[in-house]
Amino acid sequence: MSFEMIMRRVGKAQASGAADAAFSPSPAADPGRRQFVKRATASGFALAILPVAGAWQAEAQTPAGAAAAALKPTDMPAAFVEIAKDGWVTIQSNRLDMGQGTETGLAMVLAEELDADWSKVRAVPAPLGAAYIDPAFGMHLTGGSTAIKNSYKQYRELGARARAMLISAAAAAWGVRPEQITVSAGRLTSGNRSTDFGALADAAMKLPVPDKVTLKDPATFKLIGQPQSRIDAGDVARGAKRYGVDMDLPGMKTVLVARPPVFGGKVAKVDDTKVRSIKGVSDVLRIEGLDRGAQAVAIVADGFWSASQGRDALQVDWDLAGLERTDSAKQLAEYRELAGKPGVKATKADASKVAGAARKISAEYVFPYLAHGAMEPLNCTIQFDGAKCTLWYGAQMHNVDAASVAKVLGIDAKDVAINSLPSGGGFGRRAVPSSDYAVEAAQIAKAYRAAGRSGPLRVMWTREDDMKGGYYRPSALHRAEIGLDSAGNVIGWKHVIVSQSILTGSPFESFMVKDGIDATTVEGIADTPYALPIALEVHNAKANVPVLWWRSVGHTHTAYVMETLIDEIARATGKDPVALRRELLGAKHKRHLAALDLAVAKSGYGQRQLAAGRAWGVAVHESFDTVVAYVVEASIEAKAPVLHRITAGVHCNLCINPRSVETQVQGAALMAIGTTLPGSEITLKDGVVEQSYFSEYTVARMRHLPPIDVHIVPSADPPTGVGEPGLPPLAPAIANAVAKLTGQTPRALPLKLA
Repeated sequence: MSFEMIMRRVGKAQASGAADAAFSPSPAADPGRRQFVKRATASGFALAILPVAGAWQAEAQTPAGAAAAALKPTDMPAAFVEIAKDGWVTIQSNRLDMGQGTETGLAMVLAEELDADWSKVRAVPAPLGAAYIDPAFGMHLTGGSTAIKNSYKQYRELGARARAMLISAAAAAWGVRPEQITVSAGRLTSGNRSTDFGALADAAMKLPVPDKVTLKDPATFKLIGQPQSRIDAGDVARGAKRYGVDMDLPGMKTVLVARPPVFGGKVAKVDDTKVRSIKGVSDVLRIEGLDRGAQAVAIVADGFWSASQGRDALQVDWDLAGLERTDSAKQLAEYRELAGKPGVKATKADASKVAGAARKISAEYVFPYLAHGAMEPLNCTIQFDGAKCTLWYGAQMHNVDAASVAKVLGIDAKDVAINSLPSGGGFGRRAVPSSDYAVEAAQIAKAYRAAGRSGPLRVMWTREDDMKGGYYRPSALHRAEIGLDSAGNVIGWKHVIVSQSILTGSPFESFMVKDGIDATTVEGIADTPYALPIALEVHNAKANVPVLWWRSVGHTHTAYVMETLIDEIARATGKDPVALRRELLGAKHKRHLAALDLAVAKSGYGQRQLAAGRAWGVAVHESFDTVVAYVVEASIEAKAPVLHRITAGVHCNLCINPRSVETQVQGAALMAIGTTLPGSEITLKDGVVEQSYFSEYTVARMRHLPPIDVHIVPSADPPTGVGEPGLPPLAPAIANAVAKLTGQTPRALPLKLA
């Protein structure tokens, strides 16, 4: 089952379940806001005043019987477009921008159909509200590289509707027919009359929202397809962009939390005598009901330094009785034992021919836990007054978090407001089915209020907290036995994966785990485009280690296994690895072939002679409906691979912003390089995570990235995403170059060369 199919089912379940109330913007129950919007609209303040307008725009602003009454909140331009009197256009982004550029991309799509002046366009993150759910999934979600893909048509129609309303307002004001009006760069013109959008925003707002609109011919696009810098680049460069860690509210306190060293640990005894003597510390709170039933101690202080000093002075005895204490070395031995036993069948292919094959390839691959390591550690600011709760943070799944917070606080989900803030990275860590860090903030706010306190609390995680605080890419073991006939054809392929299920035990298990198979564990193999008879089995291992999706999810390890084994088959049969891929892909997979051929052609593979000691490495992989192929040029120095150049071929259908695609592929490539570097692994000893900072957990730096050329396959088909697909194929491309140079395929990440 694909990610999109799964999440559609999640969305339907959310829409009918307990979190449904969280789909409605929390301020909707406040008549004061409605009156404010009506007054502001009457004064011509803007085409859209408040993000919450989308939930009730049809009622508040559309005349009875108008066609737009049938439109959904996600279709209503007032929730997404604000046009100020000076002509500036502010566009609400229904996705969290974690650096991937979705605010820019979605703004480009809407501005294209609106015919806005791009130099006067802003973009801001949308809050929790009915208008801002993913129109395909039916829930708030930033993930799966779906932002542009799922909202492309939506944002085009939003822009077209707002444009049509402006034209209608101008036609009424000037006494002309709508077809006599032209729109360009934020201005409407008819004959010798011309005005900018801002002058007509008030009049346009009073008109019905058109149900159906005609979209532009893509051949006339002026913005879409043209490279644009990020819309927030200036603010980022000036340090003016504000993130969750920058929250500063009147009366706000900062909170740091002392968490148990083993997941699920509880507080046995607390000595806070020294803590309470530290200037700036106001409260020491014991916290219940955390992730995996854990308990913790929260230090509430005037600022980060005093909170940090207080936590350092705290003495806690932890109750770890009865907890499983995962040990990485022991876990690997257990995984190897499991791999030798029958697992749950994920595919129907027959592997019986492997035993009698003329030639065999046997391989075992090992992958460690990985931390997300986002530049901005987790944080969440919360204010709870006993009846309503407001949160400020970079949310990826607003509905899920709102429902979880509401349950902790004993209030309705509709009384939880989430104000989205940009985040400095995420890679999946901010989209947690258990809502762990939002729940933690809620438990702290609840305890704070129970202590007779009030006011906003900024709950912060340090880098060490973030690294040790759980939710990692699962460790995994693959074992493959491949049978070849005398002609070198694959006649059987037995494959076993041992890994923790990301979703078993989560609220999403009922829709995302089918017949014991977690779709994220087998993606990239169970649905391989290669014509291969893979008999795949899975063991869902258990461990007291919280696991979660990590940029490109299961493809992080399945692509490595598949693409290195394809090269190994090529070497065993004397075939060129590119030619073998073309053969196994066949004519059916045109997008794979186009991306592969583009990367090969642009790299010079097979056309130019490499310097002595260098080799080509090739890999191609599809994830999240986008295909990325890499050709790398590498050598080995001091028992480590050295990359000299990377060439990428990308098939993401219609490219909205070539500059964004290029930077996302570059960033994904750098992150993929990080998975190959020594020290890029999370290990556990006696239940405790051994790494706590980047000095112990390796991430790639800019010096690790060689020149990288990104080439995009031209296409007019609806766009797919690029946030994740650039990661999976690079590590195997590097490994394939190493195998050519050494004669041995690296079987584990990070790479360990003899």
